[in-house]
Amino acid sequence: MDSTISSLIGAAEQKDSTAAEALFAGLYAELRRLAQRQIAQFGNVTLGATTLLHQAYIDVAGRAGVSFPDRSRFLAYLARVMRGLIIDHARSRRTQKRGGLFEITSLAVDTQESANDDREVISIGDALDELVRIDASLAELVDLKFFCGFSFAEIAALRDVSERTVQRDWEKARIYLHRSIRPDLPL
Repeated sequence: MDSTISSLIGAAEQKDSTAAEALFAGLYAELRRLAQRQIAQFGNVTLGATTLLHQAYIDVAGRAGVSFPDRSRFLAYLARVMRGLIIDHARSRRTQKRGGLFEITSLAVDTQESANDDREVISIGDALDELVRIDASLAELVDLKFFCGFSFAEIAALRDVSERTVQRDWEKARIYLHRSIRPDLPL
């Protein structure tokens, strides 16, 4: 299966639209689980998993020059795209609540809780964007571990390093993000 996926990734990179569609179909169930995981990680997200997955696919399909050497990096990239879409959606909702377009909600929606959730999603996104600028490999590790759900052993094999190295890097990333998002709380 992985060799088939790898060959499809290679063909899709060569602008073979049939291969791109076969790749998407072959990974659809896994990508949908990834989208559901993304939504669960961020909490009160009004996007559905299918909508998020399809928006991510459209985004990735429209980019030129994107290269994926293997399945793990493809999934990490899609996780990053999905995270960006969730953060953009939260920012859009926040601007709408400040006098932008009207939004129809059910009576069960608590707007204060939703606004707090949007602020939290935006602060996580900003912290991850800053981490990318400081150390892109730590940001990729967060994508692989937190958003894709890979184990330390899987990430170590992907990066060709020891599991302990991955755990140390994870701790660095976790401390940085904790200090960026909630500097008032102790580690």
